[in-house]
Amino acid sequence: MKQMEESLRQKYPKRDVAPLLKPFEDLADDRMFWNHNADGLAILSAPGLFRVYKLQRPVAELVVVADSFHTKPLMRITQSAERYHILGLSRDSFKIYEGNRDAVGEMLPIEGVAQTAAALIGKDTDSREGAHRTYGPGGDAARHGTDVKQDVADRDTEQFFRAVDRAVMQHCSQPSGMRLILAALPEHHHLFRTISSNPLLMKEALDVHPDSLTLDALRERAWQLVQPHYLQRLAGLVEAFGKAAANAQGSEALDAIAKAAIEGRIATLLIEADRLIPGTVDVDAGKIIPGDLADPNVDDVLDDLGERVLKAGGEVIIVPAERMPTKSGAAAIFRF
Repeated sequence: MKQMEESLRQKYPKRDVAPLLKPFEDLADDRMFWNHNADGLAILSAPGLFRVYKLQRPVAELVVVADSFHTKPLMRITQSAERYHILGLSRDSFKIYEGNRDAVGEMLPIEGVAQTAAALIGKDTDSREGAHRTYGPGGDAARHGTDVKQDVADRDTEQFFRAVDRAVMQHCSQPSGMRLILAALPEHHHLFRTISSNPLLMKEALDVHPDSLTLDALRERAWQLVQPHYLQRLAGLVEAFGKAAANAQGSEALDAIAKAAIEGRIATLLIEADRLIPGTVDVDAGKIIPGDLADPNVDDVLDDLGERVLKAGGEVIIVPAERMPTKSGAAAIFRF
C-alpha cells in the first residue's frame, strides 16, 4: 500500500489518492479474509471496481500502478496448456474435478444435470422392470435371478455412462478445451472408452476413483499424466517459432513484436514467465518506450503486449525462463 501511495501521489493530489487506497485498507483489516486464504492472491482495483482473486499457486510480490491491469501472472494460471479436468466415475455416480500442476479441486455440479445414475437415467437400481424375470424359447421365466439382474445392470451402466459422456462433453470439455482424465476402477475403463465420443479424453487414465485419494495425491498423479503433453505442446510452439523466425514470419525483437501486436498480426506470443520489462507501448510509433514501474503511467511491456494479442484473438503462452527460445523475454509468431 505504501508503494501504491507513493506512485499515485506522483500524479494525483492526496484527496484523490485516499479513495483509491480505501478498499485495500478495508481488506487489510478483514481478519476473516486473511484466516482463509490460498497460496497466492491477486487484487485488481480501479475507480468503481475492486476484484480479489485467491490463487492456487504462489506469485511473486508485485505492485503495479498503471493505466491498465497487470494480468500476466493470471494468464499463466488460467492458460489451458496446463489445466485439465478429471472425471471421477463409478456405476452409480460421477463428479468433475479441475486442476493444474499446483492444485486440484472438485467442481460444482453441472447445473441441471444429475450426478447419480438413479436420477440421471431415471431408474432405481432395486426396482428395474424385468430385473428378476425374462422370456425365452422355453416359455416364460426361461432365465431367472442373477444373470438377468446382471444383464439389466450392465445395460443401465452403459446408459448412464453415455449420459455422463454427453453431459461432460457439452458442459465441460467443449467450452474449455481442456484435456479430460478418466479416474475410475479398472473394470469401468473399457466400457466408458467404448461409448465415449469425447475427443479430449486422454488415452492415459487413473485406475482409481478420486474418493480413495487425497486431493494432493490426485493432483500429483494427474499431473504426471498431463505434464508430458504440456511439454510436447510447448516444444512444438518453440519449434514453430524457430521456423517462423527463419522465414521472417516471427520475431523476438520487442519493437517488431509491438508493431505487429498493434496491427493485430500476432497468432501466438510466448512470454517469459517472471520477466518484467518496465515501459509503455507507443501505439503511434509502434515501438517500446522504456520506463520505471514507480511511474503510475508505466506497466510491464510484456504484460501490455500479451493484453493486445489476446484482444486481437491471438494466443498467449506464459513460458518458464528455462524453456524460452529467446533472450528478449518474448517470441512472436505472425499471422502474416
